[in-house]
Amino acid sequence: MPDVIVGKAADFADPGRKVVDISGTEIGVFRLGDEFYAYHNICPHLDGPACQGKILPLATEAVCEDKSSTGRIYSKTQTNIICPWHGFEFDIRTGRHPTDGNVRLRPVPVSVRDGDVYVNVPVRN
Repeated sequence: MPDVIVGKAADFADPGRKVVDISGTEIGVFRLGDEFYAYHNICPHLDGPACQGKILPLATEAVCEDKSSTGRIYSKTQTNIICPWHGFEFDIRTGRHPTDGNVRLRPVPVSVRDGDVYVNVPVRN
């Protein structure tokens, strides 16, 4: 399938996203800074709409030497999309689950040319 324009780069919030339907295939297109990422809108857990969840920094627990918690720490470098069905998280930059690198969203090629954001969705057989 040829590249399809999904919008103007300037129209995407940072961080932000747009979910589009291209010939029956839903794609989530994300912006983080000057970079764009795109994935099929299907969670590998139970096929939920992963790309439509909240966009939040990775949260980890701060643990003391005595194993007690002092609260959450929010990453300044990793931003995740959280599937709204069961809370599975995926790094927007890689599509990978934060603790199991074998679990990931299916990527879609995305590019920006002349201020337009394009995706290239493979033809389904």
